[in-house]
Amino acid sequence: MSWSDALRRTVLAGLLLGMGATLGACSFSPVYSGTLADQPSLNLAYAKPTSRLEQIIYQELSLRFGSSTAPTARLATVSAASSGADMVVTTTTNPAKPVSVTVTATLTITARDGSDTEPTVLARTASAEYTRSGQVLADNAAATEAAERAARGAAESLRLAVLAAQRR
Repeated sequence: MSWSDALRRTVLAGLLLGMGATLGACSFSPVYSGTLADQPSLNLAYAKPTSRLEQIIYQELSLRFGSSTAPTARLATVSAASSGADMVVTTTTNPAKPVSVTVTATLTITARDGSDTEPTVLARTASAEYTRSGQVLADNAAATEAAERAARGAAESLRLAVLAAQRR
């Protein structure tokens, strides 16, 4: 004999409720927002930027992690350098050829609470491209904008590396 329709519906409903309860017990930590970014262990004080690229990285990190003015907050120091964005535009045979800009950023997080904890050093690289038009002003603006986009990409990569280091 086959099962009756009522019994089939009851079993199916029980399975769906059981699977829902099982999946509801799982927990995920959002990477882009949530309580993970609000943990006190992420309270950082930031050093002063020495370049525009460092300023962008500091702004992106402080936007995501917040910043602390406590004297014992860990100090985050960034050094950033770009390559490939030659601001002096030379005459080329093909001005529409894409040019790549690479930003290498190193983040050093140092404890200032008197402990002898080793500093955390994270390095990330990001690239962005721009196309020259043959006009000096437009080419310089495009190179600057590409370097800033690459700095934002490096900052996002550093942010994810900090979150991964916190989970270890």
